Amino acid sequence: MTNSNHIAEIWEALEEEKSVGLVKRLYSSDVPFHIYGTFQYPERYYGIAFTFSNDIRIDVSSFTNLRELKVVLMNDTTFINSRLLIIELLHPNSRDIFASLCENLIQSVICLNIEQKIIRTVVNQLEKWKTLFEKNNSAGLTPAEQQGLYGELHFLQKILSKPDINPCNALRTWVGVDKAMRDFQGSNWAVEVKTTSTNNPQKVTINGERQLDETLLENLFLYHSSVEVSNGNGQTLCQKVAVIRKILENDTPALSLFNAKLFESGYLDKHEPFYQDRFYQIRNENYYKIENDFPRIKENELRGVSEVKYSIILAMCDEYLISENQIFNTLKEL
Repeated sequence: MTNSNHIAEIWEALEEEKSVGLVKRLYSSDVPFHIYGTFQYPERYYGIAFTFSNDIRIDVSSFTNLRELKVVLMNDTTFINSRLLIIELLHPNSRDIFASLCENLIQSVICLNIEQKIIRTVVNQLEKWKTLFEKNNSAGLTPAEQQGLYGELHFLQKILSKPDINPCNALRTWVGVDKAMRDFQGSNWAVEVKTTSTNNPQKVTINGERQLDETLLENLFLYHSSVEVSNGNGQTLCQKVAVIRKILENDTPALSLFNAKLFESGYLDKHEPFYQDRFYQIRNENYYKIENDFPRIKENELRGVSEVKYSIILAMCDEYLISENQIFNTLKEL
């Protein structure tokens, strides 16, 4: 239907026209509702807009006075009783990342057919973007966040290296960046990734009573990697990102999706100097199938308790070990 640079192509076409003020162009006639690429000249604000009914109430008060984004509600003169929700980027140097985010947002809403759900999805995404663009001015990810992301990317690289894998489908299963319950999620399976580097590498922390609850899944797996962290030996987080970008370099939609998900994880290229002195070496890695009496807490076992956090000693879980081939045979639907 469209390629991953379509919103950027619309911006370029509108920019060439140099029409003063805010102009918009339909993203695609194949989408069952109206999405536009927008451009404001001479300010050079790139944007995306959604048409919706006046009956739908939207509160954008929390998006005022943002440094990077401008969120505007205005009447849509193209349609009766309609308004436009416009999201504009105020600094053109972030245009490529913003284009990837917009494309990712479009892909997440084109399967929806209820206007209210579409707008709710857009507003929820805006809340995330607000935090991420504010982080654009921070010192980057914490060491713990860097390590966790490295582990997720290491597992993602394994998926992408498998033959006959559709890269875009694989990337869509990487939902840890969306703060989902588990890091990778398919239609009937999930994988939780744990990366440790402590003196007790066999202990992992489980966040929540549902993270290792397989009740609604056919297959739930735990992938654990123990890493050695140093200031000179191994691979940096930036180098891992570069390896995956190289894998995807000839697949523009997949590369765009990867870059959008990286941004949503809090990883920004401008922060690379903060990550250059932290190297990771995989010391040991194991896969576990979560089933039967695997030691964990399940939601239906709790009595009025929530927000559970606990640790598992993996040395006690050897009977649940499986091979890498076993887990990827389950994931081959990608």
